[in-house]
Amino acid sequence: MQQSLAVNHRRVLNANGDAGPENRSRLGGSRHTELIHAELDNPACVIGAGQRCEHALVDAELNRRLATYEATVRGRFTRIVDTLKAISAEQHELDFVARAQRMAQDRLGFELPADLLGEAWVSGLNLRALHSYCIFRSFKTCIDQVDADQAPWRERMVLDAAFIASCGYHTLDVSPCADGRLQGLLPFVFRLAPNENVFVKAYAGAMFDIESDMGDWSARELERLTGAIPNGESLNYLKLAVYHFSSSHACSQGCAAHGSNDKLALESALARLNELRSAIENTHGIGAAPEILLIGLDTDLDALRIHLPDAKGDINAYRYLDTGALYKDTLGMSRESARACLAATVGKTESAGGWAEGEGPMTDGMCRLVMALAEANLSQIEYVIQHHAGRYEVLGHDEEFICAGEAMSELQLRNQFYFAHLDTVEEGAADMDVGIKIFSGLNIKHGLAVPVLVHFYYSSRVPGSRERAVLRAKRVKAATLARYPALAAQGLINCQMAVSDRHGPERCGFVEDNVADAGH
Repeated sequence: MQQSLAVNHRRVLNANGDAGPENRSRLGGSRHTELIHAELDNPACVIGAGQRCEHALVDAELNRRLATYEATVRGRFTRIVDTLKAISAEQHELDFVARAQRMAQDRLGFELPADLLGEAWVSGLNLRALHSYCIFRSFKTCIDQVDADQAPWRERMVLDAAFIASCGYHTLDVSPCADGRLQGLLPFVFRLAPNENVFVKAYAGAMFDIESDMGDWSARELERLTGAIPNGESLNYLKLAVYHFSSSHACSQGCAAHGSNDKLALESALARLNELRSAIENTHGIGAAPEILLIGLDTDLDALRIHLPDAKGDINAYRYLDTGALYKDTLGMSRESARACLAATVGKTESAGGWAEGEGPMTDGMCRLVMALAEANLSQIEYVIQHHAGRYEVLGHDEEFICAGEAMSELQLRNQFYFAHLDTVEEGAADMDVGIKIFSGLNIKHGLAVPVLVHFYYSSRVPGSRERAVLRAKRVKAATLARYPALAAQGLINCQMAVSDRHGPERCGFVEDNVADAGH
């Protein structure tokens, strides 16, 4: 079997500084162009003898740039455990604090809280607190470096705001599941450049809030009607929901919010889309509702099921385009032949009779978008083949921390954090509980605390906005610790607050830098 470019190395640091057996993926090694992975039965993974996994429609240069980005970002986290182990081994030396700070600065790029290091000779290092602190600071480094890190792949992407407008949409509102495996959705899975006309709000199970989405739609509609959106009078609003499933472990690695029930995940997301359409039409009249699109993501492979709307915009759960099958069917074809096959497959899917039949073909704009997303996803399928042996080694959750409140959309990478969208803990209790359950397996059972970043945005254009965002963060932090008192009492949950300016330079500004305060 060809080895993956992913090298497993996760070693869990427990309270004594020991390493456990778990692994976390990172990029390494050289690029291979042939795949022999016979035991995998998914069509996106199995490449026949003598076939080269270099698809004519794949952007190999973009894949290379994304691989560099992934290695850069993950590298900032993968150094943490080894650094803390090395520091722990020095804690009884007379010049320990100076040694520890040098190691942290050299290996991680930042210093550690002096009070935690200074107390080590009395009670030993608080490795749980230090680990959480390093996670938060490494994430802050990623945010600070986001422009430089992402510039190479952003400039390469062709699916941007102009392309979305060419399909007939002024806004693409995406609600994926909050599962960390969907965090690379835009740049990796969709190959869609994040831009001012794309909005992403994740919810557990892709179960977005109807009233909140009506408010988002109304705000954009007001901008359109007042001329704030260029050519808005001829463009529409598109709502996209993304559910997920696991092709190899359907009953255990699917959507946790739906009990790994793929059928329930699909049907629930579709029902929520239809409810949004009905809510807006019931409120604002027939024809006011946005268009909708439903996509399923196989998180094993990053292949898509794109459910094709009919001429009326209605979606049938069983009328979809499978990009995994499309990749295999078109491998070895020329660009022209592969695109012709894609178009023929879409046409055949639309015209399928019986249980999948719809009310005529999609609109031209929707068809253009679907075709582009499908073609772009072929690059991601090949990316997983080349860099992850055709199927992610860590099929389930492997996040670094929980982000509660409003997600930092700047970081675009699979399994970086689990997101709980909320204004209050009570409102987002289900999402938070799922996150704590996930981290019970990732961290707590190995003696590590759950790092929780409480983050909210504010607008520097609005007087007092930052102060109110800080107050919201403090309320959510206090409520989080109160909801999980046993974990808080044992030092197994550490909260760090941060705020960001929607219209200014502050990104992930820590409200408290003291990790000891953050954990209590």
